[in-house]
Amino acid sequence: MKELHYPFNSKLILRKRRALKKQLLADGTARIKKKIAVLGGSTTDDIVSSLELFLLDFGIEPEFYQSEYNKFYEDAVFGSPELDRFKPDIIYIHTTSRNLTMIPESPAETPEQIQQRLDDQYEYFQTIWTSLFEKFSCPVIQNNFELPLYRHTGNYDGWGYSGTGAFINRLNVMFSDYARRNNGFYINDINYLSSAIGLKKWHDAEAWFLYKYAMRVEVLPEVAYSVACIIKSVYGRNQKVIDLDLDNTLWGGVIGDDGVEGIELGVETAVGQSYVEFQEFIRQFKNYGILLAVCSKNDEENALAGLNHPSSVLKPEDFVSIKANWNSKDSNIEELAKEIGLLPDSFVFVDDNPAECAIIDAQLKIPTVNFSSVEEAMYNLSRGGYFEVTAVSKDDLKRSEMYSANAKRNAQQKSFSNYQDYLLSLDMSANITDFLPVYLQRITQLTNKSNQFNVTTKRYSESDMKTVTESPEYIRLCGQLADKFGDNGVVSVVIGRCDDKTLHIDLWLMSCRVLKRDMEFAMLDELVKQCRERGIEKIIGYYYRTPKNNMVSELFATFGFENVSRSDNGDSVWGLDITSYVNKNHVIKINEKEYSHE
Repeated sequence: MKELHYPFNSKLILRKRRALKKQLLADGTARIKKKIAVLGGSTTDDIVSSLELFLLDFGIEPEFYQSEYNKFYEDAVFGSPELDRFKPDIIYIHTTSRNLTMIPESPAETPEQIQQRLDDQYEYFQTIWTSLFEKFSCPVIQNNFELPLYRHTGNYDGWGYSGTGAFINRLNVMFSDYARRNNGFYINDINYLSSAIGLKKWHDAEAWFLYKYAMRVEVLPEVAYSVACIIKSVYGRNQKVIDLDLDNTLWGGVIGDDGVEGIELGVETAVGQSYVEFQEFIRQFKNYGILLAVCSKNDEENALAGLNHPSSVLKPEDFVSIKANWNSKDSNIEELAKEIGLLPDSFVFVDDNPAECAIIDAQLKIPTVNFSSVEEAMYNLSRGGYFEVTAVSKDDLKRSEMYSANAKRNAQQKSFSNYQDYLLSLDMSANITDFLPVYLQRITQLTNKSNQFNVTTKRYSESDMKTVTESPEYIRLCGQLADKFGDNGVVSVVIGRCDDKTLHIDLWLMSCRVLKRDMEFAMLDELVKQCRERGIEKIIGYYYRTPKNNMVSELFATFGFENVSRSDNGDSVWGLDITSYVNKNHVIKINEKEYSHE
């Protein structure tokens, strides 16, 4: 919904929230349902109502529990029957500097006394986190702390032992250290958010005294959006591709008119330097596994010349695709999405032309970043939350390399008339094992990000996955695939629950970047092997239809399963007697290659 895309109008959201909610719920989108507990140190009603809108727009339908005003500690540490019954999937602790009780009171206090205050304040919150993890084993989001607007000692407040600002900054560092050490714990950085908005616009003493809002009412949707982006990332709803225009986007000027020597790019001019900075900013996304692509109305020769400009930070090899032609940009994006095995809603489109952005928004309903300066583009990409990071796996860091290798595979396929010969030419090898601890983060990430090749679309938190991993009730398979072009990393996950002589498939998914490579048959062969070792004679498969997983509606039929039942909504149940099963994979070598478990 356009009204909820960044940059949004917070006043409009607060004013029209009921109408926006009604519109979202009526749009026919299939959403995952999640229970979210909000434990607040201040009034949270408007934050929750805004958070609901953003999550609905992200494809998540939330149900909320709210603590009573300033009862976040009591609910977390001493327990609440209502919270226990609620059984949250995720917990958000909305505290601010208003909730800090150990701030130094006098410059006469010694450094040791102030350090004790800091340790006591940190311990207060750590007790909350520990209690919540022990009770609910679910992700926890915690605000860090904004600086106060007023200070008594000027700049000294930010660095002196007794300074309030110095105390808050040190506490924020301790919170960050905890987050790095504990999976499933995330910081909502209101220290940054309040700085970006401006402390004078953030704080509102009257709102606190009258309504116990810890910040100005108009910034509450900004806080909610920041939290929603973290939740979206936890459940795999991030975008994956930045698709960029070229002229007046990656450089100044129109290369077809001005020539490569006439575009503005480089440190010689202020405008040229701004585009260099923008390219450096974009390249950092690639370093975190975000795919970069070009979508430009241009001659390909001119596009490549611009990217090979001596001052260009981004080079042709940095992009998984360069579509420089005169086709419509929405058709180019759709074509690229098919080529790399992603849906168009995985894209963010960046263009200086508002008309092109309007067309993309109307045709594809994907986020667009339109701008009049590169500074505006960088700010909106920063605040848009499209690529919110909650974890970085080794596969993330290699994603661009993996998709580039896929392009080489696609090119090689064209030289074969027989598809089986093409698959054999790839010299594929797979390592299929139980879940190893080193892969749990990537496995969990896949369960929350894979939507197309996913028969049940069941989602798992890291604590859920740890429970499955430690239980003898399950057969678990994790599949890596490599070939002569490179290692694709962990690409397939299967979880089956044992019930006497029957195995029920709880999860079967595969990354779309290895579609049509017979990896699913390799996984099935290994699953049958492990079932036989446990004395299991039958496998039951389940397909739960979603708007995005139609490609696997007949997956079990291709495996040789018989249809047991089919519902009007498209769901189906399948059965396979494995007593006479014959292996189906003939192109992938299994467990022959040594894979690094570092």
